[in-house]
Amino acid sequence: MDIENTIYYNQLYDLYYKLLTDKQCLYFKDYFFDNLSLGEISLKHNISRNAVFKQIHITINKLDDYEEKLKLFEKNNKLQEIIDNITDIELKNKLESILD
Repeated sequence: MDIENTIYYNQLYDLYYKLLTDKQCLYFKDYFFDNLSLGEISLKHNISRNAVFKQIHITINKLDDYEEKLKLFEKNNKLQEIIDNITDIELKNKLESILD
């Protein structure tokens, strides 16, 4: 997976992680945040490499599905574009605080 996709899925994870199972979060973080290999994750959690591979792909598919339905990433990006073009500093700061 290239760096752009990794960044994208990290951002989706930040938006939707509460909709994932604990194990999905755990394997996702190990793979994407801690940069562990599938083999390292399988040893760490005492499961097969194939099980880790499947869970990570299931998680990625879920994140894609949530974004397709809810569009929070898309909406946040559009809002950020609007905020970036606002000249009223007070209003801009208030809106940015909502997105944080």
